[in-house]
Amino acid sequence: MNELLKKYFGYDEFKPMQLDIIKNVLLKKDVMVIMPTGGGKSICYQLPALKLDGLTIVISPLISLMKDQVDGLQANGIEAEFINSSLPFEDIIEIQERIQRKEIKLLYIAPERLAIERFKIFLSTLQISLIAVDEAHCISEWGHDFRPDYRNLKSLRILFPNTPIMALTATATEKVRSDVINQLSLKDPKIFISSFDRKNLKLKILEKKKSFEKILKLLKSYKDQSAIIYCFSRKDAEKIATDLRYHGHTALPYHAGLPPLIRQRNQDMFIKDKVDIIVATIAFGMGIDKPDVRLIIHHTFPKTLEGYYQEIGRAGRDGLSSDCVLFYTPVDKKKHDFFIDKLQDVDSKNKARNKLRAVMNYCEDENCRRKHLLRYFGEDFLQDNCQACDFCLGEIGLLTERKELEESPIKKINDIFDKGITQYDVVLFEKLKVLRKEIAAERNVPPFVIFGDVSLREMAYYSPKTERMFLKIKGVGEQKLKDFGSRFLEVIKTHDKERHKSLDTNPKDKPLSDTEEIQRQIRELMKKKG
Repeated sequence: MNELLKKYFGYDEFKPMQLDIIKNVLLKKDVMVIMPTGGGKSICYQLPALKLDGLTIVISPLISLMKDQVDGLQANGIEAEFINSSLPFEDIIEIQERIQRKEIKLLYIAPERLAIERFKIFLSTLQISLIAVDEAHCISEWGHDFRPDYRNLKSLRILFPNTPIMALTATATEKVRSDVINQLSLKDPKIFISSFDRKNLKLKILEKKKSFEKILKLLKSYKDQSAIIYCFSRKDAEKIATDLRYHGHTALPYHAGLPPLIRQRNQDMFIKDKVDIIVATIAFGMGIDKPDVRLIIHHTFPKTLEGYYQEIGRAGRDGLSSDCVLFYTPVDKKKHDFFIDKLQDVDSKNKARNKLRAVMNYCEDENCRRKHLLRYFGEDFLQDNCQACDFCLGEIGLLTERKELEESPIKKINDIFDKGITQYDVVLFEKLKVLRKEIAAERNVPPFVIFGDVSLREMAYYSPKTERMFLKIKGVGEQKLKDFGSRFLEVIKTHDKERHKSLDTNPKDKPLSDTEEIQRQIRELMKKKG
């Protein structure tokens, strides 16, 4: 398993619990996995799929998320495909023929596909070695994102009585867990519950007063980096996106009222780093697997803490430091009450009100945000100070202005890496980003499919000179070494030559570690990029 992990995914070691989960799958046991976004759920089924003889089926509710995952697997040298309504009929037939020839190891499908009788007949002719149900909480009416189409998954146990089923989700209360196990007919499943604590996320709540001015100040610290702003209404999303563009930001709206092609185009531009900011309604889910979102802003507080946790979970999936800012005013409760009052079922109405009150309690609690959030999900946070929320950082309370909004770019450059590396060659990093974007455009995939920021930062720190050294970089597997290694090594070698030449001819120049010199070189690089 460790050899496969390095060969295909470029990692030297597993994250907590991953290997134990994989061992249970290989023993053909049903498994339920509750693991936060960015915790490494996908590898828990992707890796055993390579070891097992037959096909692994992955149920995913979001078409765009499927495509991102399949693009990533293919870039790693793994035969994966998806079948959903975005594909023409002839493409689906071709994929099914490849599956029958055993040329594909993982197949991603939407739950709606299991309502099609001819597709179920097709599946019944295959050797299915594993079924992975992602976002498994969607099958439970007790969850925050119930989807009726997930009820189709009941047929999986009937169709494949001896095939192990893995249910995966980032958020599930004990009641939801029990319901998922019951609905999927899991047989004596081993339940793995990882910590809900996302240590790299900074949790902040700001008074919703002059909120757009505060948004502009926040975005100054995240220039040329990815951010998501959640709004309550389509009108809010459109207005904020328009106002941000007026102030020089690249921002697009994303909501259910947009024509599907426009909505898909806007998301695609965000994923491919053609725009930095997406402004979305909280009522419409965004299926993105983008690991380098550095800032999540909630312009209106969400209706449930489960939804909030899912939405902030889209920040810092690569493990690097990211900010989650929520603008709060009790007045916004009226917006949610309007829709809650329309619910006909009394129990549903009461449940919605309780969940809304839980969000408001979180916002109004003058204690550690992290401790409050984790307690909601049944986890105790034992430290006195999390060092990553507004109260623990000693910032001013809810009803007054926050003092730290305008963060210095100098601090941003030096305070970048959370896991061992404290400084790296920022100019080289920017050059590697340019190359990454160029290769991604050639392949028509998001840049993070080529390499994530963690990989680029390690390259910019270690400056590998040979293929053997390059293979030691986190996220570099054999396929990516073969496909991209020579081009990245060439940029690194050229940069090192230019740097040494510059220092030799200008002995009075400041060393690269000096922040002002780094910033000067970045400005020069940006001019060349246009």
